[in-house]
Amino acid sequence: MNHKLTKSASPLLLLLSLLLILSGCSSKGDAAASSDSASKELYRLKIADTGTNPVFRTALAKGFFKDNGIDAEIVNFGTPAEGVNALFIKQVDVAYGADFPLLNAVSKGDYAIIASAGQATDEAAAQWKLYVRDEIKTPEDLKGKKLSFMRGTFLPYLWDEYFKQNNLDVKDAELVGQGAFDEAYIALKQGSVDGAWFTGSAILEKVQALQGVHELSDMSKTKVRLGTGIVSGNDLIKSHPDVVAGFLKAVSQATEYSQAHPDETADLMYKELKQPKEATLKDLPKNVWKVGFTQAAYDSLASQKKYMVDSGIIEKDFDLAEKISLDPLRQALPDQVTYTK
Repeated sequence: MNHKLTKSASPLLLLLSLLLILSGCSSKGDAAASSDSASKELYRLKIADTGTNPVFRTALAKGFFKDNGIDAEIVNFGTPAEGVNALFIKQVDVAYGADFPLLNAVSKGDYAIIASAGQATDEAAAQWKLYVRDEIKTPEDLKGKKLSFMRGTFLPYLWDEYFKQNNLDVKDAELVGQGAFDEAYIALKQGSVDGAWFTGSAILEKVQALQGVHELSDMSKTKVRLGTGIVSGNDLIKSHPDVVAGFLKAVSQATEYSQAHPDETADLMYKELKQPKEATLKDLPKNVWKVGFTQAAYDSLASQKKYMVDSGIIEKDFDLAEKISLDPLRQALPDQVTYTK
């Protein structure tokens, strides 16, 4: 009797097993398809960054990039200018920097400024400190001295304006190009340069501890205000405007989050870059990003462009308004765009 039951049940059991196997395959197939679909929704974006900027890292760590359709990879550089230059060799897709490297980029090729990050304030300017050797007591003492600047940055412009403000000519000094603040710090320490501009609590703490140097001035005592912006290639802007809009929205969210959670941001910067937590906590309230674009942002760019064209840094003049592409920003943060052509 048991034998008969087993024999008659076998085809049914076989059919059920087959259905279960097929169902499992189908389930796995659906899961794989779903996974593939999800991965396709995320656009791979390489973002140039520096070791003192918490905004992009916060956007990555808190999932703001992912939430806005972006699979982000952060590529670190010694200065923002190096990151902007990396656009030229397709090492990154998006970069940030001061007006100087942004203008240099858009003057050379098919690139556009997609947003301003603000920061052109007196308070932010005051964080740029000029340190010189102790024998230099006045601006006039800078004549004939070796003065540091970061290659590809706005610092030659700052030196020029500082000298003019004090009725001097920057040509009476020797500007020495360097790649990063640490290099300038070593040069000042060893005496191979006589003066250098620094910003950021971590490097300033090191400079302040040097023997034989002192602070002579800061940028707020000049007319220079450092506009900061974000630049990308026109190919990306035109072919994937939603990606650019998502990137800008994520950056804005990260800015707000980092300001509201300073201790968590400081922990993140220490974990990833070993930046002292105290340095991050000091810098955060003084360097607040505000993603958008205003008339003031345009005016800052226009002023710097004039200097770069007049001095021959930019060989061929161009229409600045044509190098500003704000449609993705208007899509992401419409209330933050007050500039109109």
